[in-house]
Amino acid sequence: MRALFSLLSLPALAAAANLYVSHYNGNVYSLALTSIPGAQRRNEEAAAVNYTLTQTAALKTCGSMPSWLTFDASTRVLYCSDETGDSTSPGSLTALAASTDGKLSEIAKVDTIGGGVNNVIYNRDDGKKFIAIAHYEGSALSTFPLPLKSNTQPLQTFNFTLSKPGAVPSRQDAPHPHQVFLDPTGTFLLSPDLGSDLVRVYRIEPNSGSLKECPGINVTPGTGPRHGTFWTPGASSLRLRKQRRSLAETVLYIVGELGNKVTAYSVTYDMKSNCLGFNETQALYPYPNGTALPSGASVAEIRLEQPYLYISIRSDHAFPPNDSLATLQQNNTGGLSFQRLSSSYGTVPRTFAINKEGDLVAIGNQASSNVAIVQRDPHTGQLGNEVASLAVGDPGTVGAAEGLSSVIWEE
Repeated sequence: MRALFSLLSLPALAAAANLYVSHYNGNVYSLALTSIPGAQRRNEEAAAVNYTLTQTAALKTCGSMPSWLTFDASTRVLYCSDETGDSTSPGSLTALAASTDGKLSEIAKVDTIGGGVNNVIYNRDDGKKFIAIAHYEGSALSTFPLPLKSNTQPLQTFNFTLSKPGAVPSRQDAPHPHQVFLDPTGTFLLSPDLGSDLVRVYRIEPNSGSLKECPGINVTPGTGPRHGTFWTPGASSLRLRKQRRSLAETVLYIVGELGNKVTAYSVTYDMKSNCLGFNETQALYPYPNGTALPSGASVAEIRLEQPYLYISIRSDHAFPPNDSLATLQQNNTGGLSFQRLSSSYGTVPRTFAINKEGDLVAIGNQASSNVAIVQRDPHTGQLGNEVASLAVGDPGTVGAAEGLSSVIWEE
C-alpha cells in the first residue's frame, strides 16, 4: 500500500503545447507551454496545474515585418504574411516547416502586394488548398494556390480604390482590408475593409478555388471594420448546397476599430444568387454599461467560444498599466450582452487565441511584447488568472508597427 500511495503521490508527467508568435522585428518564434498537474493524494483533489512558458526556437524570416501566422496542422506548415510595403512596393508570403519540437525552417517565399496583415487557408471541393491575404497598405486582396513554392504565382489579385476619403480621413484615405475569414460552411470568404467602411464578400468557386465577388456590407460611416467572426448552432461544416440556413441560424459579428462597436448581422443564404444577405440586428460598445471606450482606446481582435464572445481592448488601461479583454454573452438568437472586463496582462492586446479545450487563452500584447496565458472557465466563460507569461522580442511603441504582432496555438 505504501508503494501504491507513493506512486499516486507523484506528479503526473508534464504535457506540452506549442505556440507560434510573429514579431515586427523580423522573427517568428516557437514557444512551449508545459503543464504539470499537482500531486494526487488520497481523498484529496489534485493540486492546481503549474505552467511554464519557454521559447524553443526563433527564426529570422517572413520579411522585415512578420504580421500574421496561420498553421496547417495536416502538413505542419506555418504560413506567415509580411506587412512590409504598400500598393507600389512588395511584401511577402513565407511557408515554414514546423517540427513537433518547435524547430522552424523556411520552405518557400514569394513576393506579394505589400501590407499583408492577415491570411486564411480555404479549400475548393476536391480538397485543393489556397491561401487568401488581406493587404492593408496595399489596398488589395490576393490568393495563392498551395502548397507554396518559390515560383508560385497568385491565383487572383483584387485591387481596391476609394473615390474620396471616408468619415475618418486620417485612417480612411484608401481601402484598408484588415482580415480575411470564412463563413461556417467554408463556401464564402469575407474581408472587413477598415478604410472603405465595407465588409467585402466573395463566393469560393467549388471547382476552381477562384473568388467571385458578391454584394458586401456597407457599414455605418466611421465604423472602420477590422475583424469578424460567425456564429451558428449545430454542425457548421456542410457546404451551402447541402444545407439551407434560415435568418436566425447564422449571425455575423464585426468589430469596428474606429467606431469601437461590435455589430451583429443575421445572415441569409440566397440560393438564387449564391450570395449572402445581411440584416443588422444589434450594435453596442463592448464596455461596462454600454459606454463608449476611453479616449485613445480601440478594439482589436474578436473570438467566439459560444456562448461567449471576446474582444480585446487596446490602450484602455483598465487594469493599470495593463489593458483588457471584454467578455460578452450570447442569447439563443445570437444577441449580445456585456458581462465583464478582464486583464490582458500586458499593453496593446493586438491578438489572442483560445485553445481547443477552451480552458486557456493566449494573449499577444503588442506594445509590452509578451504572451500571457490566462485561465478560462469553459462553463462560465470567465477569464481568470495569468498562469504563465513570456517576453518575446523587444517591446514596441504604442501606436507604431512594433512589437509582437500575432500568436496562435499549434492546433
